Amino acid sequence: MNTDLPDLTDRFAAWPRFSARLLLLALAALLVLAALVPISAGKMEKPVVGFVEAVAGGKSAKAAERPRDDDLALYDRVIQRIGRGESYYVAVAEEHRKSDYPLRPGVAVRLPTLAYLDLWLGDRGHGSDVLVPGELAAALALLLAVVWAWWKRLGEEPGGARFQRIGTALVFMGASLGLNRYYFVLHELWAGMLIALSLALHRPGQRWLGAVLVAALALSIREHALPYVMLMAALALRRREWKEGAAWLGVIAAFFAYLALHLYFVAQQVRPDDVIGPNWLVLRGLSGWLSSVVLSSNLRFLPHYVAGPLVLLMVLGWAGWRSALGSTATLLLLGYGLLFMIAGRADNFYWGAVIAPAMFAGLAFMPRAVRSLVRAAR
Repeated sequence: MNTDLPDLTDRFAAWPRFSARLLLLALAALLVLAALVPISAGKMEKPVVGFVEAVAGGKSAKAAERPRDDDLALYDRVIQRIGRGESYYVAVAEEHRKSDYPLRPGVAVRLPTLAYLDLWLGDRGHGSDVLVPGELAAALALLLAVVWAWWKRLGEEPGGARFQRIGTALVFMGASLGLNRYYFVLHELWAGMLIALSLALHRPGQRWLGAVLVAALALSIREHALPYVMLMAALALRRREWKEGAAWLGVIAAFFAYLALHLYFVAQQVRPDDVIGPNWLVLRGLSGWLSSVVLSSNLRFLPHYVAGPLVLLMVLGWAGWRSALGSTATLLLLGYGLLFMIAGRADNFYWGAVIAPAMFAGLAFMPRAVRSLVRAAR
């Protein structure tokens, strides 16, 4: 066996010297900035109870748990009211007014999907002080499905087998937040786990129906899954996979029909004196990207001067893997990074949970990417 053969899955191995040096220089500057820029969460800066405590329960979890956030308490009350037979839109409009939350624009009101799913799983709006077996079972099943799917995908992807164990372990680290019952009514938590599962189930040009269906569920829970679905549609059409592309476009069309219906029902509840929400386009730059990902993932336990650079190194790792999955993940993470830099206030940091579970595996490929860039630069 010739060990001198180049690794065709190593994107940076054959880069020109000038390009490698330029990227290393840009990376060094960005890492310094990532260690220095503020990571803030507005009015919701306290960390939530950790993964181990949330799963173990008992006195330690009770002692560590913080008071219920206003957003989550509102979702609890809405679930409680629809459990008594009230209309979702009547309940959510009244609860928004009581909490002085905006009803305009209509997208400030969450889609009803998760509220009904939580109710079906047994949640009656009691909050994080009550462990609901149905929700925990669903969260555990989803976590196991994500880990299993990534183990399979990493093993089948060209060049992925050597990173299969560490990559899957990192995926588990990123997805473990899905077992934190404090966040079980948070839409971004479930949408992010479903996006991670969809990406792992996808096989370009081979098997894609499961990925489409899982992504459709994510999109029906939170509209922030739309960039992922749009990217998958664009990549399928670029590969001339017309059936798959049509399936992704069908999901997008169905979502906009659902959203239009949702906005119509919200509009029926709006009064002239209802609060108008502040602008989401706040241009927070690098701080917005890092804050969204760090504070909505298990990176929040690290010092911010470590957690911030790790986000960029995750993206570098994905970019260094020359494969369909590596390219898709890189585009996905950079796209959401751009979104978080230009949209989302400090108290919208939880948006990052939509993408955080899928990011962590990039650290498995990061050492090779750095070594290859340094070699190419020399």
